[in-house]
Amino acid sequence: MADRDTLPLPLEVRARLAELELELSEGDITQKGYEKKRSKLIGAYLPQPPGVDPSLPQERRTPVTPSSSSRYHRRRSSGSRDERYRSDVHTEAVQAALAKHKERKMAVPMPSKRRSLVVQTSMDAYTPPDTSSGSEGEGSGQGDSQGTPNSSQGSINMEHWISRAIHGSTTSSTTSSSSTQSGGSGAARLSDLTAQTHIENHCAPPDVTTYTSEHSIQVERPQGSTSRSVPKYGNAELMETGDGVPVSSRVSAKIQQLVNTLKRPKRPPLREFFVDDFEELLEVLQPDPNQPKPEGAQMLPMRGEQLGVVTNWPPSLEAALQRWGTISPKAPCLTTMDTNGKPLYILTYGKLWTRSMKVAYNILHKLGSKQEPMVRPGDRVALVFPNNDPAAFMVAFYGCLLAEVVPVPIEVPLTRKDAGSQQIGFLLGSCGVTVALTSDACHKGLPKSPTGEIPQFKGWPKLLWFVTESKHLSKPPRDWFPHIKDANNDTAYIEYKTCKDGSVLGVTVTRIALLTHCQALTQACGYTEAETIVNVLDFKKDVGLWHGILTSVMNMMHVISIPYSLMKVNPLSWIQKVCQYKAKVSCVKSRDMHWALVAHRDQRDVNLSSLRMLIVADGSNPWSISSCDAFLNVFQSKGLRPEVICPCASSPEALTVAIRRPTDDSNQPPGRGVLSMQGLSYGVIRVDSEEKLSVLTVQDVGTVMPGGLMCVVKPDGVPQICRTDEIGELCVCSIATGTSYYGLSGMTKNTFEVFPMCSSGAPVSEYPFARTGLLGFIGPGGLVFIAGKMDGLMVVSGRRHNADDIVATALAVEPMKFVYRGRIAVFSISVLHDERVVIVAEQRPDSTEEDSFQWMSRVLQAIDSIHQVGVYCLALVPANTLPKTPLGGIHLSETKQLFLEGSLHPCNVLMCPHTCVTNLPKPRQKQPEIGPASVMVGNLVSGKRIAQASGRDLGQIEDNDQFLFLSEVLQWRAQTTPDHILYTLLSSRGTIASSLTCLQLHKRAEKIAAMLGERGHLQDGDHVALVYPPGIDLIAAFYGCLYAGCVPITVRPPHPQNIATTLPTVKMIVEVSRSTCIMTSQVICKLLRSKEASAAVDVRTWPPVLDTDDLPKKRPPQVYKPSDPDTLAYLDFSVSTTGMLAGVKMSHTATSAFCRSIKLQCELYPSREVAICLDPYCGLGFVLWCLCSVYSGHQSILIPPSELEINPALWLLAVSQYKVRDTFCSYSVMELCTKGLGLQTESLKSRGLDLSRVRTCVVVAEERPRISLTQSFSKLFKDLGLHPRAVSTSFGCRVNLAICLQGTSGPDPTTVFVDMRALRHDRVRLVERGSPHSLPLMESGKILPGVRIIIANPETKGPLGDSHLGEVWVHSAHNSSGYFTIYGEESLQSDHFNSHLSFGDTQTIWARTGYLGFLRRTELTDASGERHDALYVVGALDEAMELRGMRYHPIDIETSVIRTHKSITECAVFTWTNLLVVVVELDGSEQEALDLVPLVTNVVLEEHYLIVGVVVVVDIGVIPINSRGEKQRMHLRDGFLADQLDPIYVAYNM
Repeated sequence: MADRDTLPLPLEVRARLAELELELSEGDITQKGYEKKRSKLIGAYLPQPPGVDPSLPQERRTPVTPSSSSRYHRRRSSGSRDERYRSDVHTEAVQAALAKHKERKMAVPMPSKRRSLVVQTSMDAYTPPDTSSGSEGEGSGQGDSQGTPNSSQGSINMEHWISRAIHGSTTSSTTSSSSTQSGGSGAARLSDLTAQTHIENHCAPPDVTTYTSEHSIQVERPQGSTSRSVPKYGNAELMETGDGVPVSSRVSAKIQQLVNTLKRPKRPPLREFFVDDFEELLEVLQPDPNQPKPEGAQMLPMRGEQLGVVTNWPPSLEAALQRWGTISPKAPCLTTMDTNGKPLYILTYGKLWTRSMKVAYNILHKLGSKQEPMVRPGDRVALVFPNNDPAAFMVAFYGCLLAEVVPVPIEVPLTRKDAGSQQIGFLLGSCGVTVALTSDACHKGLPKSPTGEIPQFKGWPKLLWFVTESKHLSKPPRDWFPHIKDANNDTAYIEYKTCKDGSVLGVTVTRIALLTHCQALTQACGYTEAETIVNVLDFKKDVGLWHGILTSVMNMMHVISIPYSLMKVNPLSWIQKVCQYKAKVSCVKSRDMHWALVAHRDQRDVNLSSLRMLIVADGSNPWSISSCDAFLNVFQSKGLRPEVICPCASSPEALTVAIRRPTDDSNQPPGRGVLSMQGLSYGVIRVDSEEKLSVLTVQDVGTVMPGGLMCVVKPDGVPQICRTDEIGELCVCSIATGTSYYGLSGMTKNTFEVFPMCSSGAPVSEYPFARTGLLGFIGPGGLVFIAGKMDGLMVVSGRRHNADDIVATALAVEPMKFVYRGRIAVFSISVLHDERVVIVAEQRPDSTEEDSFQWMSRVLQAIDSIHQVGVYCLALVPANTLPKTPLGGIHLSETKQLFLEGSLHPCNVLMCPHTCVTNLPKPRQKQPEIGPASVMVGNLVSGKRIAQASGRDLGQIEDNDQFLFLSEVLQWRAQTTPDHILYTLLSSRGTIASSLTCLQLHKRAEKIAAMLGERGHLQDGDHVALVYPPGIDLIAAFYGCLYAGCVPITVRPPHPQNIATTLPTVKMIVEVSRSTCIMTSQVICKLLRSKEASAAVDVRTWPPVLDTDDLPKKRPPQVYKPSDPDTLAYLDFSVSTTGMLAGVKMSHTATSAFCRSIKLQCELYPSREVAICLDPYCGLGFVLWCLCSVYSGHQSILIPPSELEINPALWLLAVSQYKVRDTFCSYSVMELCTKGLGLQTESLKSRGLDLSRVRTCVVVAEERPRISLTQSFSKLFKDLGLHPRAVSTSFGCRVNLAICLQGTSGPDPTTVFVDMRALRHDRVRLVERGSPHSLPLMESGKILPGVRIIIANPETKGPLGDSHLGEVWVHSAHNSSGYFTIYGEESLQSDHFNSHLSFGDTQTIWARTGYLGFLRRTELTDASGERHDALYVVGALDEAMELRGMRYHPIDIETSVIRTHKSITECAVFTWTNLLVVVVELDGSEQEALDLVPLVTNVVLEEHYLIVGVVVVVDIGVIPINSRGEKQRMHLRDGFLADQLDPIYVAYNM
């Protein structure tokens, strides 16, 4: 194993390659030249994957000429986790893997972005990232020539790219054979696509298009759709072919392409994780039968050599300091450098000794009072010192040791909101720290409040800041002397450690562990007195602290400390210091070696022959090997000996785990292992697989520390010892490890007190081991190999992947061009019972949209090829925006946090849920329906009652009930109570705009009837369109029509600000209703004839328009009396939620029965007042506004909802002022009050608003009750006296305009909780409130008098049992008598109005509502003493979406989506070709748009087990809403497919 190498390249070729690398990074050679020379050199040695032409990788690569600044790219790029990932071989492997996908440009539809969003990535919008991550010179010399391309050019490219991607994708067997240009015949291509689904089912991902074949692509709307009103977005009709699939639109082309890409044969998916029997999700992870399994013998614990007993080793570290400080006070201890690399200060052992004594004395005696000192021995104090002041830190650290207080070194908090600084505060709080030692300069630099005090940082305890500079301290008295005793088990110091989740723990190290560790390091590294050591590492923790502060003092060594700031300015500084001081040892990270490589050209006289040991602190990162090799290659000629490079492995818990010893024997090459990534993902060591592409090369980190015992245990579960060919977590048993996490006994037990077990179950040793957090194995010869860290481990569908490996692969894909090397984060998030890989990188400001998108899709391919794992989300953020750690690396947990809460603000996102979510529940197969007989038997056997219910009887007739016609009722009222006011209309200021008494209404109606006869020459039975704003004219015109024997149709007038979209709807209703004339007011009359109107529709085709503002003075000869009560009274037209325009016929009988039913339910009498805030154009709103007052004689206070936009409090003030007991409103009105008056309840109270008299406040609706809105409304206005039980809803639909309405008597509306998962399977399962997946449903009001309801199966038309979900069927005297359309589709709709049950009561004629719901008998009793049956409406059948064989109601998905982020104000979902499209309205800056994509995808997966196909982010107000406040999802869909939404961002999930 040891002699194997990554690729068999001779040394001279390697040297030549390294030079080429440097030439490229210096800018001395172009990328093209570099690639040419490189391929020449390496070509012969490259293992050719089968079937790949050797020239391929070269041709495909786009040449890039580095700008003048590119020489800085390499040198500056950093971050603590960066150049370790460079590996030529790996880059080569990645390029080869990508070449295997012959089709380089994967047909991934590129997201569309609004121009304003694209601009944000232009050069000038950004400051280039700071030095730690990129470049000072980066912005220079690039002028404007490379700004973003202008938009027109951009969009042409995109079109071209798309059409090429669709038609040119050779890998897809499914792309249609039609050679049309982009999106040519969507329908043809779709049908083609469906035809092929079946063949591919076995290998397609287990979702998306699997269902197409059964349902072909029928557009989801009912066949009446031809009479749909015109969509909100102009003329989308032009876009549609016969079957509703739009043509020649960019969006549909992209979706088509997405469908094609998703249908590519993927690797056979993993077995489904669980079958959703909706009781419990059962995870059934079937292991891959071919996965490698460990076969080796059980490993034996590995013992390090004996820790030697050297006579002159001091009994404790303080004793060593005392000894050197008194024997050789002039010996240099530490030399610090300034930013120019000049020695700034030399701390001698004498000074260190006296100053630390002074610090110790002052800590113990000068803080607090004599009686009450603030700090006692054993207390913890914080050490806050900047990275460029090791001397002050060293003095303070040893001062603490001498005073026997416990130092806790931490980073300097730069701002109050530093990434991770809050967590450090928690650590200080839990350690009980009250004092922070700091230096003068640092103290001056801390943020101050105006009074000059240091503010308390977020999450920090209150601290006393104490400056340790000598001049500020008082001298200890002559007789005072620190108490120096032998090392014992007291805590010496606490080192902080940041966990994967961002929390910070304190690892306690005892004095004996500290001393033993120094001794072990001294022995392993062969330290001798007065050696010189150069330290580039952070001296506050880890390797830098152990070698540069502690072990150095034990051996009286001289440390040259190089601050990070100097390294940034001069990366060669450490090498220069090694030469200048003839240093024997140097402590570096692989990053420092890489920087030195890039910069070494400027140096002539480098001589590294003095080095006997170069400690590589992050040697445990497998990717450090390439830096070590390259460094050796270049500096071997400068005197560097190969055996000098000593990688070591360390962890905060176990301190130094292993270190390679500096050997004199240069013949024995260091250990190497070339491991298969596939094997590693199963935790098994397999040397060099035949793939050759996906391998990880690891180097040994030497052997176990002196005095230590090491073993490898399984990473999870019981600490079982691994086999020899298994990867596990290294555990160490030694005195020299940490002993606990401060204050956390549970975690301490699991980490520091581990007893590894043999397979027999016996413990390996009686002493506890400490877990190191490192993953690896012990190879031949006792060499330790590390393959990764526990913290970077991501377990995706049972396989382990290391974040560092994935970073390396991503960076090997054309790395330097699009992203900053060191600024890339990989983490996993848990979505739907599995970990999902997320990659976040910082994008260079100069890369174009298309380029970076290309790069992203290639990264996905590379990771898929090499690691066989799908990436769930790849996000690019603007340069320099990721949270940093104090030393410039990326703060991982903070980045993850920002990602999850949607505040990362990426500028590019690519989500791939279709490819990597393989554990969705199995799609539901429909069961064959049970026949009627068995249902009957079932009902009898189980005693289930059939679900049916009815309202009370209509009862005896009163005086006005003898009239069959409303026109007669009005004449009777005009005679008996002529001055009784029926209607009062309020203005926006709440004053009475106009009112009508019975007589006035009668007189106006007569005049209008006369005018219809004279000017309109209308016969009885003609249809008249009434186009009025909500008000009294509308009512008069309605009764005028009845008096003239005409059939009125109320139509909402066009909106003057929006004629183009609202007028076509008016025109359509007028045409479809066959109106022979239009009546309207003068203002609207002018509007209909305006220039804007003629631009929207052809004005010449209007029927005659009558203006009723100037009426004739005379009465008609006689008032028309209809002969037959079953003739038409009026037509009711409305646009349903599915975007259909449907008119229904209301006969005189039905109209009277309707009014009577409402009169009984609401107990309406002439003495009553009712406030109505509804649109008076259709449904119950129209009946309440125009008809009920005439029938029942009560006074209606009319409040047009449009006035509430001016004055939101208008409706509630009117209710309060008129002491109204019953009021009706719509959801839009309720929402307006909730949003508009939320903060004004106090001021309304002071204005005397009182709602305590309201007994019913009914929301008039045709949908499932919006329980959250009604509840928040009740809560909000509870303080103003509104009783929560007063708020309820009604339910109506096209076949019956009002089925339920919460009346005055009867039980309160009830709420039940049902299981949402069961609902998808058309089952009702009641659950407790708050249980997972529960959905609250509120009863839709009480069933009206004279109404019977039954629940039937929509397919078989059989009756269903109590609490079973089915279609609501209704039988009532006020059912409408049929649809009114001019098209001959009545046959299709006929069963809507006269259906019969297939068995049971087969005689009654029912009307089908088209809504799913269920009846449930409650414990409550109604007025007649019967048990009350509650009707729960779940949703419209037309709206429901069939996905994966289950039925989803859009509102449920929308509710989940709206909850995910504060900036989502509204959401609508619909399907297109079996893809779920989610449209969200963004209330926030456009920069937030891309944050929403992952959040929306996550929540829909988690809560609904659906993969979102497309996420569309739009502005507020784009989702169309009708007058009842219902979303018009089909119009939205048409607008989206016709490209009319102007979206901010459209993401196509892969």
